[in-house]
Amino acid sequence: MADLFGNNAAKTDYDASQIEVLEGLEPVRHRPGMYIGGTDERALHHLAAEILDNSMDEAVAGHASWIDIRLESENCLSIRDNGRGIPVDPHPKFPQKSALEVILTTLHAGGKFSGKAYQTSGGLHGVGASVVNALSSLLEVEVARDKTLYKQVFRRGKAEGGLSVLGPTPNRRGTLIRFEPDEEIFGDGCRFKPTMLFQMAQSKAYLFAGVEIRWHCAAALLKDSKVPEEAVLCFPGGLADYLAHSTADKPIMLNQPFAAQIELEGQKFEWALTWLADSEDGFFHSYCNTVPTPLGGTHENGFRQAIVRGLRAYGELTGSKRAGELTADDVLASTAGMLSVFIRDPQFQGQTKEKLVTAEATRQTETAVRDRFELWLTSEPERANDLLERAIERMEERKRRRKEKEVARKSATRKLRLPGKLADCSEADTDQTELFLVEGDSAGGSAKSARDRKTQAVLPLRGKILNVASATADKLTQNQELSDLGLALGVKRGKDFSLNDLRYGKVIIMTDADVDGAHIAALLMTYFYREMPMLIEQGRLYLAQPPLYRMTQGSQTAYALDDDHKEALLKSQFNSRGKVDISRFKGLGEMPPAQLKETTMSKLTRRLLQVNLPLRDMSGADARREVDRLVTTLMGKKPELRFGYIRDHAYEVLEDLDV
Repeated sequence: MADLFGNNAAKTDYDASQIEVLEGLEPVRHRPGMYIGGTDERALHHLAAEILDNSMDEAVAGHASWIDIRLESENCLSIRDNGRGIPVDPHPKFPQKSALEVILTTLHAGGKFSGKAYQTSGGLHGVGASVVNALSSLLEVEVARDKTLYKQVFRRGKAEGGLSVLGPTPNRRGTLIRFEPDEEIFGDGCRFKPTMLFQMAQSKAYLFAGVEIRWHCAAALLKDSKVPEEAVLCFPGGLADYLAHSTADKPIMLNQPFAAQIELEGQKFEWALTWLADSEDGFFHSYCNTVPTPLGGTHENGFRQAIVRGLRAYGELTGSKRAGELTADDVLASTAGMLSVFIRDPQFQGQTKEKLVTAEATRQTETAVRDRFELWLTSEPERANDLLERAIERMEERKRRRKEKEVARKSATRKLRLPGKLADCSEADTDQTELFLVEGDSAGGSAKSARDRKTQAVLPLRGKILNVASATADKLTQNQELSDLGLALGVKRGKDFSLNDLRYGKVIIMTDADVDGAHIAALLMTYFYREMPMLIEQGRLYLAQPPLYRMTQGSQTAYALDDDHKEALLKSQFNSRGKVDISRFKGLGEMPPAQLKETTMSKLTRRLLQVNLPLRDMSGADARREVDRLVTTLMGKKPELRFGYIRDHAYEVLEDLDV
């Protein structure tokens, strides 16, 4: 048998002894990404969210009235509530262990499966607390129940001794969890960020008006941060207060938002929605049982359906013939909104709970919202007419763009007048198509020969494109290369960009595997980030990974991405008894089409890196600002900023310099 690259696979024994069985919390430490989505900064703060969600569940269930959050040091966080406290009596299935120890050391152990202890909850799988325990170098739990204080200590998921009784505590109840994320998992520099934690605490307080969240942070950690050292977070207005806070510095079209809070079928629905000025970027944050769902889900679908169908119904009521053609993009453009639902037994996509997939939530949310939205519209006809007129204008603009897109496609495919020499694909389904951006006609020729003509298009570019981060608006408008790129994509740049106009499902930057190629890729990513950020946010932009080296020993061939990869392959895949022929590709244009297809373009064998951006939610706002600052520093007009960056980070590459 042959491997991916056609090489003969090495013969190795594969029997029962090769099968590993991970027990207890070992799976979490071996594969943390399965449980918290990775080991980056966002995943680190997800640990805090898991513990905070458990305290919020106690508050939502009516057992806790306050939650205390303390960032004691950069790597130590404590969360305490005055709820019922985790049970400490022996567990029926494990009589030698307390229920507390079972919950913290056993996956899928908790009180939220049957719905008896919690009617609605954010924690569902019984893995949140145990995952935090597994990924913490130290975790301490204090439980006050029945006027007695208990404590247990864990290290890397394992109990350090049994449950100890600290003594009577007549005036205290609830649970305190203090933990330190494990640097073996998250790296030596893993540190909590006060800004992210404070925003998390603030959003929870907005989501449940009946809870008081007390914030404390060590003064030494704040420095120049605007985060307060201490604060009491309590918002009786709920999401309406949240929306007012989030849009305080934005021009708003409406005097009063569409906001309400109701109970339906024993479940709770709360929302707040307003329309911003046309020039403003909108946002929509959704939550289920106080858990943020940045990827949306069925509750968002129901809400959007209610708003769109409600405005259509109003249009029909007032005799507007065009209202029936309105879409969600027409109605909800430049809106700022919040949605929070409390439902029984919610189903999420993945352990990180970023998307709600409960099918019934669509109908439930639409039912809760639609009638009230139609009543809100009819109560103020002038306001409703403004919204309807604005939505119809956007619909007409959308149709105009579609016609322009059709003309542009015909021009690109039939006349081939583009200076960029677009070689288009034949597939009409956008989701199936790909556009490769390559440097130069030579690489373009190889790519055109190597591509799948049905689904893959190729657009050669002439060397380094304009650096949009340092160019004036006039230069950007007059640049023919960027104009051709926009025409090939079928979209307009800036605020006129519409994802619906995009002619390809994937846009792939394919440059040489050298410094010049990396520079061109950086310029293209800067262009898309500045002029078409939604293309990146929707996961449409990719970087191809062509190899730099081809290594051959006898009948065995391997491709290496860089020098480090080459050395690793030499040690792992080639024996020392024969000479290994190593050839370095000068560029994509020097690579035979068959090899280019095999290594870089074929969907079966290629490597692609997806270009991502932090989400535009509260947890990702700081990260997004940091990305913008970095782009401005490295690609902007001020060379002194680049010099400062090089000076501050030179030590990171000193070992690799040949001086």
